[in-house]
Amino acid sequence: MDAFKLMKELRVNREQEAQYLPKETGLSFIESTVQGDSRISAKARDAKVEDLWSLTSFFGYTTQTFVLAVNLLDRFLALMRIQPKHLSCVSLSCLSMAAKVTEEACNLTSTDELIRIGQCRFTVSDLERMEKIVAEKLNFKSKAITALTFLHLCHRIARSHSTDRKEALKLEKLEAQLKACLCRISFSKAKPSVLALSLLMQEAEAVQSDDMLEVAYRIQTHLKIADGELLQWSKCVALCLSDYASPECSKPNHRKLQWIVSRRTAQSLHSARSVPELPTIPEGCWDESESEDSCEDVMSSGEESLSSSLGSDAEGPFFPLHLRRQKHVHA
Repeated sequence: MDAFKLMKELRVNREQEAQYLPKETGLSFIESTVQGDSRISAKARDAKVEDLWSLTSFFGYTTQTFVLAVNLLDRFLALMRIQPKHLSCVSLSCLSMAAKVTEEACNLTSTDELIRIGQCRFTVSDLERMEKIVAEKLNFKSKAITALTFLHLCHRIARSHSTDRKEALKLEKLEAQLKACLCRISFSKAKPSVLALSLLMQEAEAVQSDDMLEVAYRIQTHLKIADGELLQWSKCVALCLSDYASPECSKPNHRKLQWIVSRRTAQSLHSARSVPELPTIPEGCWDESESEDSCEDVMSSGEESLSSSLGSDAEGPFFPLHLRRQKHVHA
C-alpha cells in the first residue's frame, strides 16, 4: 500500500512539474549570451549556483533549500532580462526565500549575516525588495516541484523494493550528484522527473543492482517517460559526473569561508563594516513600460565569487576527491 501511494504521488507530481520549469526560451537566450555581454551568461549563472552550493553547505542548510533556490533563480533569469551586476542580489534573495520555507526558524541565518558572508555589496533593504520582486514575478508561495522531489520519492520506492545491496543506494550520494548537475544550466531544461530517474539509473548501474534497475524501469513506465528522452539525459548525467570525477579537477579552497567568519575577523568586520555608498533598489525598479522580462539598472556589483569554495559534499566520495570549476561543457 505504501508503494502504491508513492507511485500515485509520483504521477501527481509528474502532472504538475511543468508549472515549475524555467522558460526554455529564456534559458536558451542565457546559453547564447557571450561572456562579457550586458546580459547574464551561462558561465555567470553557473558560477552563482556554485556560490549557492557553498553558502548552503556553510550555513548547514538542506539540499532542499539549495535545489529550491536554484529553481527560483533559473525561473527568474529565464523570465526577466537582468544585467550581470544584479545577479548577486537575485541569487542571494532566492537562497533567502528558499531557506525561509524549508529550514526551521531557529536555523535561519540573519539577512545581514547572509549578505556579509556572501561578500555582497548591497543592503538588507535591497535584498528584501528583491525578494518581493522575485516572489511577485514567479507567483511564489511556499513550494516547487523539483528533481529533488522525484529523487526522494524514487529513492523510497527503490529502497522498498530492492533486496540486494540496499546499503549502496544512499540518498546523500544521489543528492550530491544532483547538486553537481544543477551547477550546469543545461540541466535546468530537463524535466525534474526525468533528471531524477536518470540519476537513479546511473546509481543502479554503478552498483550493478538488477533490482534497482527493474524498479527504475517500472517508474519510467508508470510516468510514461519516453526511452529517447531518458537516454538523452542519462548520457548528460553520466558525462557531468564523469567530469566531476576527472583527475584534472583541482580541490576547492573550502577554507575561504571559514576564514571570513573566524571570531576575530567577524568582530573586526562587524565593527568596521559600513554600508557601501551604492544606490538602493527604488520602488519603481521595474519599468512597466518595457516588456515583462526587462529590469532597470538599480544596483552595482563587484562581489567576489565563492565558487572556489564548494560545499563539503562536493569533496566527498560521491564524485570525486577533487572538484574543479567547470569549463561548462554543456549537455
